[in-house]
Amino acid sequence: MATPPDQQPVQPYGQPPTIIINNSAAASAAAVIGGVGLRRRRQSIWAHFWLLMFTAGIGNVFYAMHVSRWNRDRGL
Repeated sequence: MATPPDQQPVQPYGQPPTIIINNSAAASAAAVIGGVGLRRRRQSIWAHFWLLMFTAGIGNVFYAMHVSRWNRDRGL
């Protein structure tokens, strides 16, 4: 059965579905997909020990600031 040249063919399945992509999801949603989720970053005793040995304690201050800022930025 041929369609006349001035008509569109009839689609038996109807209109294709509307696809909505939500790109405004929070960054935490991407971390939950892995199954672990966001966890609070803890201070490492070994990192503090080696920083104390190699930087005379100055590295400890920067490491502690980094971990605290990481937790604060993520609301943890």
